[in-house]
Amino acid sequence: MRELTKAEEEIMWVLWHLKKGFVKDILAELPEPKPAYNTVSTIVRILEKKELVGYTAYGKTHEYFPLILEEEYRRFQTEQLMENYFDNSLKKLVSFFVQQKNVSLSEADDIIKLLNQQKKP
Repeated sequence: MRELTKAEEEIMWVLWHLKKGFVKDILAELPEPKPAYNTVSTIVRILEKKELVGYTAYGKTHEYFPLILEEEYRRFQTEQLMENYFDNSLKKLVSFFVQQKNVSLSEADDIIKLLNQQKKP
C-alpha cells in the first residue's frame, strides 16, 4: 500500500463512512469549501487505479466503495509513522506522546491495562 495524498485520504474517509456512494454523495460529505465535482471524480478514479476503491457501474454512472478497510489504512499509517520517525520503537513513540500530550495518570493506567490485556492468552 502506498501513502495517500491529503485529498485522497479525505475521499477515503468519506467512503469508509458512507460504505458506498456516487461522486455526488462523496461531494456532499466534504467540508466547505467543497472541491469541484470533476476534482472529486478525478481523485476517486486515481484511488481506483491504486486499487483502493472499486465500483459498480450503472450505465455511465459509477457507485464507488472502498476495497480496503479503514483499520488496514490506519495500521499502515501507524507503521509508517513508527518506521519514519521513531526507528520502529514503540517505546519511542509512546514516550513522544507522553511528553507532548501530558498524559494523565488515568490515561496511563488505561494504557497499562491495555498492555496487560495483550499479554494474557
